Amino acid sequence: MNDRAVSLLDQYDIEVNRTWKGRGAILCDSDQGLLILKEYCGPADKILFQDFYLKHIQESGAVNAESILRTREGEMIVYDQDRMPYVLKTYFEGRECSHKSAEECRQAAATLARLHNTADLSAYEEWDKQPVFRIEKEYEKHNRELKKVRKFLWEKSQKSDFEIYLMKHYDYFMNNALQITDELRYYAYEEDSYTFPVVCHGDYQYHNIIQTENGNSLINFEKCVRDYPVRDLCLFMRKLLEKNNWSQTLGNMLLESYNTERTMTDRDYRQLYYRLAYPEKFWKIVNFYYNSGKAWIPGRNMEKIEKLFAQEREKQLFLESIFKL
Repeated sequence: MNDRAVSLLDQYDIEVNRTWKGRGAILCDSDQGLLILKEYCGPADKILFQDFYLKHIQESGAVNAESILRTREGEMIVYDQDRMPYVLKTYFEGRECSHKSAEECRQAAATLARLHNTADLSAYEEWDKQPVFRIEKEYEKHNRELKKVRKFLWEKSQKSDFEIYLMKHYDYFMNNALQITDELRYYAYEEDSYTFPVVCHGDYQYHNIIQTENGNSLINFEKCVRDYPVRDLCLFMRKLLEKNNWSQTLGNMLLESYNTERTMTDRDYRQLYYRLAYPEKFWKIVNFYYNSGKAWIPGRNMEKIEKLFAQEREKQLFLESIFKL
């Protein structure tokens, strides 16, 4: 982060005691508590809805979440000399939720359910202006990209060890992606599928859950979006399950914890199944490979793809057990 960004704090009605660098941001001890100044990567008009959503959460009192500060002129986005946009938000004393602690993960799942209980914004005018996310459209795009990369690999004359290994397993994951997308479109939607009023956090993972003395506090709502609430639950579960070899015990615990605060419907479970079943990790590895320099392929790519293949049986057993296939 550019040190010149610190001067942007002069635009706010705050008294700054000291500043220091954080992860891609500047932390600020002020008369209004701990604040964080960071680059803003979303659309300029999206922050208006984000601010509205965060205030709605704050008013509910059910979940502790960040808030966006305005400048003396009432602006939420400020720009440095290079026209780089920044936002100033409240921050929290604490640490990230530990993916190694079952209890902290259980609490985080319950916190997510409480967040979703407060996320009905359908009564507000701001709601209608927000687009609805279509997961099947996202998967269709992923599938086109997977087909494109497969064609590229088949036509490549000289292949690296990584590319040979990838091609050996490519059809399995490619066919799985196509099948899951077709079934999702056929089984997981109803006529009113896109009338649901929930706003999702959009990036609910342990990095964005801060453990404080007063419980969990949530940050980084930049990706908030209208979608099924299981969008957040799926991401949270998938990140943890990939680190725990698709533990059925962990999966059941997370679902039970979520359901204690918000009871999932049959449609929720169908959506969750298809979103977890889609080979998202495979697409990410393939997409990263294709969009980076191919003259030298990092060894980390091979490690990731080997781990993915090694976990595939456990993932399928998890899905069969949890969703009683």
